[in-house]
Amino acid sequence: MNIKEAIKIIHEEKLQDYNMNEERDNRENEVVLRHENDKWIVYVTDERASKITNSQDTYSDEEEALDDFIDRLRADKILREM
Repeated sequence: MNIKEAIKIIHEEKLQDYNMNEERDNRENEVVLRHENDKWIVYVTDERASKITNSQDTYSDEEEALDDFIDRLRADKILREM
């Protein structure tokens, strides 16, 4: 998967509460994807917009990071709909 495909999935599946490499502060309860120092970082924030302990995974491959990012967004959607 690439960024374009990930954005398409986000729109088609109406996924929300994410930060896809935006230069801004974290928000509450979102999935974050960052590209820093040639690494892709995926993590989740809590109700105080703080990074949740042990939620961060680091990837050298963009495709793996995007797969994790989308998986987490899908899981978040399922939890919100319960």
